[in-house]
Amino acid sequence: MKKTRLITLITTVTLGVGSLFTVSPVNAESIQNIESNIVSVQQQLSSLQAQRSEVEAQIQKIEQAIADNSAKIESTNAQIAETQTEIEQLNSAIAEIEERIVVRNETLKARAVSYQASGGQLSYLEVVLGSKNFGDFIDRVGAVATIIDADREMIEAHEADKKEVEEKYKEVEQKLNGLNSMKVELEGMQAQIAEQKANNEALRAQLVNQENDSIAEISSLQQQKAELQAAAEAVKTTAPSNSQTGTSKGTSVSNSSSIPVSNTAVPSDAISTVINAGYKYIGNSVYVFGGGRTASDIANGRFDCSGFVSWAFSQAGIRVGASTDSLKSTGTPVSVSEMRPGDMVFFNTYKQDGHVGIYIGGGKFIGSQSSTGVAIANMSSGYWADTFNGRVMRVIH
Repeated sequence: MKKTRLITLITTVTLGVGSLFTVSPVNAESIQNIESNIVSVQQQLSSLQAQRSEVEAQIQKIEQAIADNSAKIESTNAQIAETQTEIEQLNSAIAEIEERIVVRNETLKARAVSYQASGGQLSYLEVVLGSKNFGDFIDRVGAVATIIDADREMIEAHEADKKEVEEKYKEVEQKLNGLNSMKVELEGMQAQIAEQKANNEALRAQLVNQENDSIAEISSLQQQKAELQAAAEAVKTTAPSNSQTGTSKGTSVSNSSSIPVSNTAVPSDAISTVINAGYKYIGNSVYVFGGGRTASDIANGRFDCSGFVSWAFSQAGIRVGASTDSLKSTGTPVSVSEMRPGDMVFFNTYKQDGHVGIYIGGGKFIGSQSSTGVAIANMSSGYWADTFNGRVMRVIH
């Protein structure tokens, strides 16, 4: 009986010591796995924070663009009010001219009556031929000439007044129509930019939630690590002094969030230079009416459509205008079937040729769009296909 108990005791001690030897290596490997996971989640957190910083910077650009475009809308409204006042003044001027016309007509009638003879009207020729003597003839000729000249002057003055007012009225009407169209376009831009801001804010909120999840995951992993380390310490205090210790395995963690840097040289070809110039602004720009014409705007990615096109061509050393009106007459017109990358393409938005971009091939173009800033858009379907007016201008041959 005693022998059996002794064997049982020896077996129990042996199993206990064996379990002490196996706990520590398992804990060490688990701790290493957790540490590796912590590093991975921390890298993910850094990447999320970097993305959030970029989004917040873009939101700031958008807010400034909204403020600038709002100021432009206010300025346009003021110009519309001034133009409407000018039209009212022209209407008053037209009324005055009409009154002058009435007066002139009465004067002409009075002059005609003065040459009437009893029983009928006398023409200018009859007045001259009815002279009694040479002196009377000279007097009558002078009088008739004077009246004819006066009549002619009144008619010419009338026509000049009428033409001046009509031209001015037409000019102001065109100006008012242009301002109203611009206002509609600006308000549309504001709505699109506001939507862009809302999308960025939603993305920021999503990134913040992901950051919080990563922080919570790191905290949980650190707690697991601490518990495993505590368990390992407990094993060490009860294990024999000559127990084997696990050799720590080095881990190599790659930074998956890093962005490879391209060493590809910028093509020397002018067309490639023009097309590729704006790529750095994709996702990092904002549409601002009148933007792209100062160093500050260019540095901060603030462009309107024509300002961007002008800047892109300037990167290849080619100077073109900075308005759609000037660009639509720049270069050589080509047919849609013959257009190639680098050609300027035009769209009817708030006015004819109201938008311009640079064709890049495959039915797509790059430009500064009011809803996205600098971006590549599809002109084969959707909005841009509907508004493409077929105007294609080639600057680089």
